[in-house]
Amino acid sequence: MGHVAGHPDVVVVGGGVIGLVTAWRTALRGLRVTVLDPAPGGGAALVAAGMLAAVSELQYGEQELFRLNLASAERYPSFLAELGEVTGDDCGYRACGTLFVALDADDRAQLRELHAFQGSLGLDATWLNGRECRRLEPMLAPGVHGGLRVDGDHQVDPRRLVAALLTACERAGVVLRRATAARVEVAGGRATGVTTDDGDTLSAGQVVLAAGSGSGRLAGLPAGVLPPVRPVKGQVLRLRVPGPLAPFLSRTVRAVVRGGSVYLVPRVNGELVVGATSEELGEDTTVTAGGVYELLRDAHELVPGITELPLVETRAGLRPGSPDNAPLLGPTALPGLLLATGHHRNGILLTPVTGDVMAHVLTTGEVPEQAAPFSPGRFLPEPGPSPAAARGVPGAQPLESHPPQGVAP
Repeated sequence: MGHVAGHPDVVVVGGGVIGLVTAWRTALRGLRVTVLDPAPGGGAALVAAGMLAAVSELQYGEQELFRLNLASAERYPSFLAELGEVTGDDCGYRACGTLFVALDADDRAQLRELHAFQGSLGLDATWLNGRECRRLEPMLAPGVHGGLRVDGDHQVDPRRLVAALLTACERAGVVLRRATAARVEVAGGRATGVTTDDGDTLSAGQVVLAAGSGSGRLAGLPAGVLPPVRPVKGQVLRLRVPGPLAPFLSRTVRAVVRGGSVYLVPRVNGELVVGATSEELGEDTTVTAGGVYELLRDAHELVPGITELPLVETRAGLRPGSPDNAPLLGPTALPGLLLATGHHRNGILLTPVTGDVMAHVLTTGEVPEQAAPFSPGRFLPEPGPSPAAARGVPGAQPLESHPPQGVAP
């Protein structure tokens, strides 16, 4: 088995948006970082719509996740400003807001309940009647019964974002190793590196598993450490609004139609993203006639004029879903192994806060307070002290007692 010369301090498995932001922010703190991915810059970001919708994405029972989402959304302007200084790209950031509308009386009642819930948390969302919604967005269907105007929800272009992060990583000295991780190497009770599918072993002080929906399939990890992450298929359409700055939609519009969520995200370049299905079909990334039909049918009920637009792309991707739809961030029970995965529908939104959290953990060994609810250990049972720990066996201490290797001075 070959060995790569010049061991990095950190190996990040996965070169999607989460792996790249982790690598970039960590490299800026002085650690030597290698990203391992056969095609860096790919993954779910190529399919994502890029809604930074902390308020309109709020779900009952997800208050902890909402707080993390909101904290990340608030970081986006400064995060993109810093990224723009390196790359010259604003990543298509738009502070355009969201209009969440109801198409029938039942949807209106449900949206009213959401508005009350938002208000109980002190969030800024304005209720509009149907006429006010159509005045704001004239392309909306006449049957719209009302809606919520959320000015604090913004958007970014995920494809430009991931391209900018690739550039930023390269300029920060991150090594992009185009290979597939086959297994995590474990020795002496800790993760010591990663072996690729071509037989090379890349040793490192710390390993970050950020492989999106594939994070749960990596070999070599002991039971209880492999993350409970599953692929959730999403089909997305891209249409083109003819003409420069055509006034089709001025902001993101979303609704619940027949119990399923649909959204339309307009870009300044004339692109209109329509999504997204949510399908539990394993690793399947087939674009289906049924998926395209359902998206166009529901979008047409919301904005009838959409069927006149050219359809320029159909694509399916895999979101990394966790049991509670929230990310797994930070150290695992295996010293030297950390997770940054399971972001589900919030990967783009959580990019800034994930990068900062992971860089902090990797360089200090400490988990920021805001990330504590998202510890990978939350899905494990909580037994009492192990017999080894009770006997004081070396190596049986909790993870926090192991200082990270390769920490910058």
